[in-house]
Amino acid sequence: MPVQAPQWTDFLSCPICTQTFDETIRKPISLGCGHTVCKMCLNKLHRKACPFDQTTINTDIELLPVNSALLQLVGAQVPEQQPITLCSGAEDTKHYEEARKCVEELALYLKPLSTARGVGLNSTTQSVLSRPMQRKLVTLVHCQLVEEEGRIRAMRAARSLGERTVTELILQHQNPQQLSSNLWAAVRARGCQFLGPAMQEEALKLVLLALEDGSALSRKVLVLFVVQRLEPRFPQASKTSIGHVVQLLYRASCFKVTKRDEDSSLMQLKEEFRTYEALRREHDSQIVQIAMEAGLRIAPDQWSSLLYGDQSHKSHMQSIIDKTPASFAQSVQELTIALQRTGDPANLNRLRPHLELLANIDPSPDAPPPTWEQLENGLVAVKTVVHGLVDYIQNHSKKGTDQQQVSEARSYCMIQVPL
Repeated sequence: MPVQAPQWTDFLSCPICTQTFDETIRKPISLGCGHTVCKMCLNKLHRKACPFDQTTINTDIELLPVNSALLQLVGAQVPEQQPITLCSGAEDTKHYEEARKCVEELALYLKPLSTARGVGLNSTTQSVLSRPMQRKLVTLVHCQLVEEEGRIRAMRAARSLGERTVTELILQHQNPQQLSSNLWAAVRARGCQFLGPAMQEEALKLVLLALEDGSALSRKVLVLFVVQRLEPRFPQASKTSIGHVVQLLYRASCFKVTKRDEDSSLMQLKEEFRTYEALRREHDSQIVQIAMEAGLRIAPDQWSSLLYGDQSHKSHMQSIIDKTPASFAQSVQELTIALQRTGDPANLNRLRPHLELLANIDPSPDAPPPTWEQLENGLVAVKTVVHGLVDYIQNHSKKGTDQQQVSEARSYCMIQVPL
């Protein structure tokens, strides 16, 4: 029976025995399926299959190399790499070694998350990569490059990491003061409207109240119903503004519409949207989709503030963003436009060939396995773009500058404290 998969944040310990990986008896061994287990637990398996997804382990466990990227994160001594017998020749081995080094270098951005063996949290480094970037990087670190399935997964992970890097760079180049006005302008341009967190919530709940029992109403009757009940609390409610809220739900395909001869169509809430949570999620997804179409990239905390007026809906908004992806190639083009607008002082345009290479990786499960050379090229590309993002945050963005000043101020204070 499969074991429950571990949380992605628990990547420095064996998910079976829960002991921290080390260089002696608990060496981390990554499998082709993307799970990593210590060698001691692997040798105790009753059948040669991953304990989490039951994928058969076709390679002799003794031939699978230790995950050196994870060892360096727990502060263990990385043993000298044994010759890889699973590569078909010297050239393939060279490509493999370069690819492995790329993963090891990228993994160092996860080091602040480690509390093992005295590796403490460093606040400056910790905040360089966002949570979504960290999660995608952990996925890459767990890929077993000597396995064909592992190489396919590594290429998909590299593409995903590159795609997120583009989004982060676009976010860095947006003017936060103009973000809100640009978003609502895009919403209005589609005949829709957002009335503010409190009023929008009440309007949606009233739409639900009118239609949750399966009733079918004309748009005019529905709008009038909502306006009449909103007006005592929100005198500014009008048939026009509420009509635009209903239009937003219509764009999100929340209604089943029945046309009538010589009369208004009837609107009925689809059964799957007859709870507030489901209706609200579809509503939020539609606004995120409009933002994407308008070339806007908004962080989860900003979305939470814009749509809810608080910071407690970040996870909710992140899950919606993850399911509303823009085309990778389109995002690269949007970044290029943003760089032209700002003059590109950090010369980020140099990353474009690497981003285009990553965008051309086939992310489908049926993608053919990459050659060893393609694997190296893909991992060199993702290492380059992630390094570019980190360099920009640390040396060119206001966020990075503020962090550096805080760090320097702390150091200064520590120097001034008398012994």
